[in-house]
Amino acid sequence: MTVHFIGAGPGAADLITVRGRDLLARCPVCLYAGSIVPRELLAHCPAHARLVDTAPLSLDEIEVEYVAAFAAGQDVARLHSGDLSIYSALAEQLRRLERRAIPYTLTPGVPAFAAAAAALGTELTVPELAQSVVLTRVSGRASAMPPRETLAAFGATGATLAIHLAIHALPGIVEALVPLYGGDCPVAVVGRASWPDERIVRGRLDDIVSQLTDAPIERTALVLVGPALAARDFRESALYDPDYRRRFRGGP
Repeated sequence: MTVHFIGAGPGAADLITVRGRDLLARCPVCLYAGSIVPRELLAHCPAHARLVDTAPLSLDEIEVEYVAAFAAGQDVARLHSGDLSIYSALAEQLRRLERRAIPYTLTPGVPAFAAAAAALGTELTVPELAQSVVLTRVSGRASAMPPRETLAAFGATGATLAIHLAIHALPGIVEALVPLYGGDCPVAVVGRASWPDERIVRGRLDDIVSQLTDAPIERTALVLVGPALAARDFRESALYDPDYRRRFRGGP
């Protein structure tokens, strides 16, 4: 018996990986985060699979499901939204499985920031303008941010910021970042990236709050900040320059 943690992707049902889809098709038990994972994905489960929506469950109750499946010798598909590596509440589940010697695997998924960049039709790293992407959030009810992980600290680098789970804190984000990026710095808010009701609002740090005043995006949104979002005049990468020597074009 194995618990297979699967990144379900950002929302669109066809953005799950082939491996994740195939694992779903093999597991007689599926635990899924019903508040954010599209139900269309459950069509890949076996016809008589036990389907458990974990949205209303506590961690203790989820652990009970793992233990019961382990006792019955039934593999479990555990669907998480986006990718498992960030903001997935994965670590505490793995710790409990390890304490019980229950085996598990991890299958990555398409992360929300990648889906948001695709929706915007942009690259988040642009030569000599921004070569780093910071994935971060702000303090919330679920957990506080470590003291040194502040928007001011990250913003001082000039990197592209992908701020998760923070649409409710947009005025504070603007206040923290205007002194570092300037009021004219490009901002994009992508709500429910890749879902049928996806919504995109583009602006600048000095006007993004007012743009959302009359038609707010209340949850499941990503805030992207940085000059790369509107880059036009920049030096092209040397990778495809005809004078750039590399192994596949006669170089060392």
